[in-house]
Amino acid sequence: MKRSHLAAAAAVLLLALPFAPVPDFWITQLNYIGLFSLVVLGLVLLTGVGGLTSFGQAAFAGVGAYATAYLTTVLGLSPWLGLVAGLGITLVLALVIGALTLRMSGHYLPLATICWCLALYYLVGNLDALGKYDGLLGLPAVTLGDFSFQSERRIYLLIWLAALLAALGVTRLLDSRPGRIMRALNTNRGGGSTMPEAMGASTFRYKLVMFVVAALLASVSGWLYAHMQRSVNPSPFGIKFGIEYLFMAVLGGIGTVGGAFAGAALVKLAEDQLQAWLPVIFGGSGNYEIIVFGVVLVLVLRFAPDGLWPLIARWLPARGRRAVDENAPRLSARSHPEGGAALLDVRRIRKQFGGLVAVNDISFAIRAGDIVGLIGPNGAGKSTTFNLVSGVLPLTAGEVKLLGQRVDGRGSRDIARAGLSRTFQHVKLVPDMTVLENVALGCYLRTRSGTAAAMLGLDRAEEMQARAEALRQLRRIGLAGQAHELAGNLALGPQRLVEIARALASDPSLLLLDEPAAGLRHKEKEALAEVLKQLKAEGLSLLLVEHDMDFVMKLTDRIVVMEFGRHLMEGTPAEVQASPAVRAAYLGADE
Repeated sequence: MKRSHLAAAAAVLLLALPFAPVPDFWITQLNYIGLFSLVVLGLVLLTGVGGLTSFGQAAFAGVGAYATAYLTTVLGLSPWLGLVAGLGITLVLALVIGALTLRMSGHYLPLATICWCLALYYLVGNLDALGKYDGLLGLPAVTLGDFSFQSERRIYLLIWLAALLAALGVTRLLDSRPGRIMRALNTNRGGGSTMPEAMGASTFRYKLVMFVVAALLASVSGWLYAHMQRSVNPSPFGIKFGIEYLFMAVLGGIGTVGGAFAGAALVKLAEDQLQAWLPVIFGGSGNYEIIVFGVVLVLVLRFAPDGLWPLIARWLPARGRRAVDENAPRLSARSHPEGGAALLDVRRIRKQFGGLVAVNDISFAIRAGDIVGLIGPNGAGKSTTFNLVSGVLPLTAGEVKLLGQRVDGRGSRDIARAGLSRTFQHVKLVPDMTVLENVALGCYLRTRSGTAAAMLGLDRAEEMQARAEALRQLRRIGLAGQAHELAGNLALGPQRLVEIARALASDPSLLLLDEPAAGLRHKEKEALAEVLKQLKAEGLSLLLVEHDMDFVMKLTDRIVVMEFGRHLMEGTPAEVQASPAVRAAYLGADE
């Protein structure tokens, strides 16, 4: 049985459970597990995928709960209007809080979410309109026409329908254009902002999207909780529950959708049992379960840092590979300049770090069809020049023109839109994504589907096009046979080729290669050289930074030589090899 079929069978079984003769206690427990899973699914996306730690998800659940409680008990409006209002208020709050906090790094973001959770807890606890710490009572049951969800067995259907739809939406999102960018952001898994920005994506925008989606899922959970309990008070929305939700995510498997349900179920069931047995063992009342959970968390982080779900998943059928239709319609392509046309014009660019001048008035030009090498001894400023041209670093002075348009002063994602793509000195792949998915990242600017379309499954045709394009680029560099392997399992040589395929997937007019042969063995260098010769034959323009002189001399049309951040000379490979100045720069001999 395929894993997708097993998941569908489990979903049907869960939704059919309240109609079976099972104890009411089971239904109550499953209701809480479903509510917790909704919140934890948001943390899977925000923390597990995006690497953004939040302790404030309980507060967003409180917004959903209090919004519907106030509208239904004080204003007498429908619970469905309460849901809409809760989601609207949550959306505004998440956008404001996210805009203020997501630019923070390190421990500042978790601290900010703790402050937000505490602030909401004490705010609702001191407002007369919200009943202070006693809360609001007498919420009406949710109805749909003449059907009431008043009983626990009936609201169970709403809770688990919401949880399963959320799981399906998050799963679809992670396997999509925006999802690939989100998965590339997690610095704990080797990601960061530099590579996604170079692919043309706004990393801050996607961090904000993840924050908002996680907040909305928590808000739905709060709405369901309020109408299940028929009352609200601040207690379930304080920092204690914010920490518990994060604990559920870590325990279950913070980077996996299945881990959200496993963690919620394990914590809820264990908590009930521990609350019954620990007071008997210790001979008195108290929150002893917190001590146990603390010990368990330390053990999980030590021996199963990816959580329990990967251990469970070993016993499930292997995930099937999605077919790639190479006959899918091709993605849109940009128009490229004719051979010999002006492509890149770098004029007297300068980069100064305080009193250090790393790049000092460098100028060179590239025409369409050229392969230009940028060489120099260690510390010559080659990689800094590379980063200035691609927009990773801002210029101190000078100008850069790409296809006749000035691009200096613009970020790397804007320069990527203008037609420049690049690889990196230190390989930047997402190790837990397949080779095909990593290359599909390069199709970002050639596709349009957003987060909502991905979660609703409306992007499948475009996804098929992107995957087909990724496979074509892998076939172009000779790695189609490894398309479905995890990128982190490849050796360094194939990883560098995957980076080139990802850059080619964006259909660039100019490709920048930053030390592509660094760290490669002789055979790997030969394979890379063959790929670059093929690209050269196809008319692709390249700017190449490299230390291996033999590698550079055999590939390039012209070479720019740098020394101590200055322009030393420019010429053909033969002219550079014959230059006494170049020999002096590399060997330290007198000119």
